[in-house]
Amino acid sequence: MIRLVHYELLKTFLKKRTYLGFLIILVIVPLIEVAMKIEGGRIVQVWTRSLQQDFFFVGNLFNGWLVAYQLMNSLWIHVPILISFVAGDMLAGEATAGTYRLILTRPVSRTGILFSKYVATLLYTLLFVCFLAVLSVGLGIALLGTGELLVVGQALLVLPANDVAWRFIVAYILAFWSMTTIASVAFFFSSFVENAIGPIIATMGTLIILSIIVFIQLDFFEPVRPYLFAQYMNLWQNAFAHPFELESLGRGVLVQGITSAVSVLGAWLIFTRKDVLS
Repeated sequence: MIRLVHYELLKTFLKKRTYLGFLIILVIVPLIEVAMKIEGGRIVQVWTRSLQQDFFFVGNLFNGWLVAYQLMNSLWIHVPILISFVAGDMLAGEATAGTYRLILTRPVSRTGILFSKYVATLLYTLLFVCFLAVLSVGLGIALLGTGELLVVGQALLVLPANDVAWRFIVAYILAFWSMTTIASVAFFFSSFVENAIGPIIATMGTLIILSIIVFIQLDFFEPVRPYLFAQYMNLWQNAFAHPFELESLGRGVLVQGITSAVSVLGAWLIFTRKDVLS
């Protein structure tokens, strides 16, 4: 299995499209962080303007932690698209290239081939999330230093400087879990089409439809809303809550884990039974 995963990783990283997501992140993250540094903390002034008459803010609220936090808020809407570029190509790409018959003639079971591709997908997802984390946090701290973290949600929360780093670690672990769900769904769609564009469109279409159901507050959708993985795409924000919402966190981890497992099981059922004609 290790050798199969190694070969799949080589095939993945020899494709130019694999680096598209990294390139986009490499351009947009420095651009946003430099722009925020030039703005000189205006965003903090906007957030705290209504409170400055009653409270006196001290410390370095405009810092690298804040910039990295804002990037997570904005980029996680678009990161699923970048993840699906590769995950959706894992199986469909073989059909597009006409190499299905070639790989299935090897003395390896279809199950082994499928799971080696899925493990390679997860490793790519992990590498992508780590790249985003290191670039956004590292560059943010290099440009603006560290300090307290100002979290804006239903309430305004200021986390002390010594209570921030571990929260970012937890946040990116939870973000990886959510992106694993997206990768698994794209992997599932990739198992029964012969064009890599199809899984990308299907994954994004599914996410959009479920997000609409989640965010439009209609009582008709209330019974199913807690069981939709899109309900928990902002799961990482639990890392910055005080206190932790353990019930919501556990439910989100469970729902997304079940979604990933069902997606992989569905891909296995399709892949091991399909007639390969290309």
